[in-house]
Amino acid sequence: MPTDAAAKGVKLERYASGGALLMRRVASGKFVAASSHLLFRATVLATLALVFLFAFHYPSLLSHSISLVSADASSSTSSRLHASHRSLLMSSSATYGGEKWEKEIRRSAKPRRDGGISVLVTGAAGFVGAHCSLALRARGDGVLGLDNFNTYYDPALKRGRQRLLSDRGVVVLDADINDALLLEKLFELVPFTHVLHLAAQAGVRYAMEAPLTYVASNVAGLVTVFETAAKHADPQPAIVWASSSSVYGLNTETPFSEDHRTDQPASLYAATKKAGEAIAHSYNHIYGLSITGLRFFTVYGPWGRPDMAYFSFARSIVAGEPITLYADARRDFTYIDDVVKGCVGALDTAGRSTGNARSGKKTGPAPLRVYNLGNTSPVPVTRMVAILEKLLGKKANKRVVAMPSNGDVPFTHANVSHAAHDFGYRPTTSLDAGLRHFVDWFVDYYKLDAKIVKATGAVVDKKKPATTKKKAAAGKSASS
Repeated sequence: MPTDAAAKGVKLERYASGGALLMRRVASGKFVAASSHLLFRATVLATLALVFLFAFHYPSLLSHSISLVSADASSSTSSRLHASHRSLLMSSSATYGGEKWEKEIRRSAKPRRDGGISVLVTGAAGFVGAHCSLALRARGDGVLGLDNFNTYYDPALKRGRQRLLSDRGVVVLDADINDALLLEKLFELVPFTHVLHLAAQAGVRYAMEAPLTYVASNVAGLVTVFETAAKHADPQPAIVWASSSSVYGLNTETPFSEDHRTDQPASLYAATKKAGEAIAHSYNHIYGLSITGLRFFTVYGPWGRPDMAYFSFARSIVAGEPITLYADARRDFTYIDDVVKGCVGALDTAGRSTGNARSGKKTGPAPLRVYNLGNTSPVPVTRMVAILEKLLGKKANKRVVAMPSNGDVPFTHANVSHAAHDFGYRPTTSLDAGLRHFVDWFVDYYKLDAKIVKATGAVVDKKKPATTKKKAAAGKSASS
């Protein structure tokens, strides 16, 4: 709760005396509700402003006639910057349609068990998306993936995840969430029961370099998914989407609870996720979409994102390069298998949407939920590095600096009591165990030398591609 006068229920009331306006404080509980409404309206207005800004600068991304041709080498500086920005948003020039294509879509999305669900997973070639898709497929659910394979980090890792999914019969389309016509076609072909919307532009610091990329994916892309599901899906699916623990921003109350304030984002990334939660409220209220937001806390594990600290530190330690640590930084590191169980639990308990795409009306209120998915045990980042040093058998060249003003926060700590109560979420993986699983995969995937293999205890079959055995292991792990 805020500690200012508004949170204490104190109202300022103006009154005139002798032609002069005086201010007096009058205690009133009504102001709390009024300020809450004002805060929500301000958030919605800020969201609309972000969407307008994006549409003004990049109208072609919101139209149905998107050109996938990159800028000519002789283009102006502004054109090159525009093309570079769009390369992070757009898929390759893949073509869709035809009887064979539609048959593959339906086959992938069809459940293989009685009572199974059919899930459209956006960002399916991403870290969390790939693991969730594997888990859903392993239990017999229908899964269709979508990913734009952007260049925020090496697309080869995303293609590797795509191959892993393909081996298990999951199709991952090379497409973008802003392609509304494609989404409409998919909802026409398949009566999805759920959407697991994990596609997003991640990373706190990169938002300072390419801010409109975050608006395009995390705001406009989210609106496209909600809009299409609300108006073109019959029946409407329940939607579970990735918010972020970053929404807690400058909040100092710990552990972070869904009941805490989230109106002080410390980065543009966090602001776009907070805007997403406001947008979710609107689509739930107007169209009756069942929407669940999940606030992830520093997810790590095999097949992870190279931009994450644990991954980049491992690479630097192996290469003998220095790493930069922020003094006193602590994170609630959450292993991927625990997060997958939380995502699946949220899907299974989502409840139905109550809207009708044809009439545009809803029959009643639909579930609107938000949950923390963390490990509940903040660990100093220096401790994480020490574990990596032990597992990799090599000391890190550390450089400790003060926390910069780049959007990072000094600590995160999740209260998961709501998720535990509603769908039995209970993280069980310690940082030591989780990092061992990661390093085993890391050593195998990058074909590291014998010294590191000996230190980690990993087994690498030199006669086979280094990814083969660990890919299978990662699939089993994510499905457990």
